[in-house]
Amino acid sequence: MEAVEDDAVLVVGESLIDVVHAPGREAVEHVGGSAANAAVALARLGRPVWFASAFGADDRGRRIRSQLQAEGIRWASDPLSLDHTAVAVARLDDAGHATYTFDIAWQLHPLRDDLPPPAVVQVSSLAPTLAPGAEDVLAAVHRYRDRALVAYDVNVRPAITGTGPEVVAAVEAMVALADVVKASDEDLAGLYADRDEAAAVAHLLSLGPAVVVVTRGGDGAQWRSASASVEVPAQVGPVVDTIGAGDTFGAAMLDALMARGCAGPGARQALEDLGADHVHEVLARAAHAAAVTVSRAGANPPYRRELG
Repeated sequence: MEAVEDDAVLVVGESLIDVVHAPGREAVEHVGGSAANAAVALARLGRPVWFASAFGADDRGRRIRSQLQAEGIRWASDPLSLDHTAVAVARLDDAGHATYTFDIAWQLHPLRDDLPPPAVVQVSSLAPTLAPGAEDVLAAVHRYRDRALVAYDVNVRPAITGTGPEVVAAVEAMVALADVVKASDEDLAGLYADRDEAAAVAHLLSLGPAVVVVTRGGDGAQWRSASASVEVPAQVGPVVDTIGAGDTFGAAMLDALMARGCAGPGARQALEDLGADHVHEVLARAAHAAAVTVSRAGANPPYRRELG
């Protein structure tokens, strides 16, 4: 068994190629996917990252492998589990906001036997909702749940999974295992059309997480727990496109939480003990990181030195 890495993060979820169509420009391809974006963001913030993902043994898969390894990311499982690499086609409007269509599958190979226990487990987007890989994701989370902070970025993709009762049940099964849940206002509206935002957040908290963080794009973000409600505005700046902004926010939030002791076996208690001032600092740093990402093309998160 390799030595434990006290600040290592295990990221679980999809990696794919974003094909981006911007008004008046030729389409360009970027390595992307919610989990891959988060893994890159965490690596650029200086965290050791192990990544459990899936792609094909094709040119696009080789590009993903090469680019992520260049970021210092290591493979937590064999990623060659698909017959072809997934693709997300992103179409930008004049304001840089993206809408997506997908060609995607998800199947996770077993985690390495020699994987060092991580301090944080981050599960992103499709991973716990798309068969046949979803059950393997939950098993991986159970493996580390008692000795790591578990974070879940909901990031539902109705174009792939829909938002019916089965999807809600899959999301809620993962929420019940998480300490920190991040969801956008659009996620909540899609999953719980019969509830307002406050009621949807209260419902998620009732399932077991210590914290639910709601992101609202240009309207900022809110931290909700049993003892605190903290809001921060979005950081104003240039917008090239919004691809990867939420993934960067989530990664920078985790990095800031880890810096405040919310990692490893005592993570849950440390999370519950955070004061409002520290929570505000965590969210503000995440908003800063997201603002850097939207200021440049594609999912291109900042390095630690860019955040000061």
